[in-house]
Amino acid sequence: MRRKLPFFIVTLLSAIILLAGCGTSSSPESSSKDDNTFKVGLEAGYAPFNWTQTGDENGAVKIDGNAEYAGGYDVEIAKKIADGLGKELVIVKTEWDGLVPALTSGKIDAIIAGMSPTAERKETIDFSDNYYKSDLVMVVKKGSKYDGATSIQDFKGAKVTAQLNTFHYSVIDQIEGVAKEPAMDNFPAMRVALESGVIDGYVSERPEAVSASAANENFAMVEFTKGFETSDDDTAIAVGVAKDSELTEKINEILAGISEEERTSIMDAAIKNQPAAE
Repeated sequence: MRRKLPFFIVTLLSAIILLAGCGTSSSPESSSKDDNTFKVGLEAGYAPFNWTQTGDENGAVKIDGNAEYAGGYDVEIAKKIADGLGKELVIVKTEWDGLVPALTSGKIDAIIAGMSPTAERKETIDFSDNYYKSDLVMVVKKGSKYDGATSIQDFKGAKVTAQLNTFHYSVIDQIEGVAKEPAMDNFPAMRVALESGVIDGYVSERPEAVSASAANENFAMVEFTKGFETSDDDTAIAVGVAKDSELTEKINEILAGISEEERTSIMDAAIKNQPAAE
């Protein structure tokens, strides 16, 4: 004859079963919600590719978990990709160094942040086809001895820097006798350093340099006739996705539908619409 279980044991078992049932039923709902979003990581501090602003003017998108909004060329491209995927765009503001870890850990679905598909990055993540391509330039103080330079070698002895963990910083070594300053976390910090005279110039891509000189009349962009040696991947910009992601092919199809004329128009608008503070 089987003995009856004590009352408190029966009660405990019932509670465990109930809790387990609740946990199981909530999981599909959570997954379903996540499947309908396209989470994009960017630093929102690299105008005109991406920036932070207080309102939704000019099509800016609210930053997840933040009262602010993100705008710029990358955001407009992200909107088109999200529409093409039939998903809701979610902007996740992330420090530059944290973008790849956020992608590989599944916190975001893609990086659309003015990122170049370098060989080093390709070891960790995959990339879409390019959605922009730009030459490297230098941003300097207007009227300085470096304003009007035509060769990178004109910066011999100059205090030059670039953003941390970018190929921009590595190409500085091509300048003979340059005073290579420590890399900086972001472009707003480099603009402050240039304004204050801590550096004589910083390496950038042409759109950011146009943006910098438009935002600050004391800045000038230097384009070179004898510039930095770079690879095609270095000067291209693509969408970062997880290794073997099923999104890659779909994103490439969407990007193929955006003409060069439209991309130029989007970039021109981004340069025009950037906040003055950027």
